[in-house]
Amino acid sequence: MIKEKRKLLGYTQEKMANILKISLRQYVRIDTEEDLPRRDILEDLITTLKLSNEEIGIYIRTMTDKKDIS
Repeated sequence: MIKEKRKLLGYTQEKMANILKISLRQYVRIDTEEDLPRRDILEDLITTLKLSNEEIGIYIRTMTDKKDIS
């Protein structure tokens, strides 16, 4: 979902990493839903990508479920 929203807004992974003030490697892990970002980064991600409350809920549930499986 994050990747799709990012692309919809026309942002590259590098641009998002710069906006969030994190490494490109760290952003790629967020973009590919390998890692749930820290709370402060998640808040900036939500604002930058203009995620709705529903999208936020889906994203967090999906990431939590993935973490429980690993």
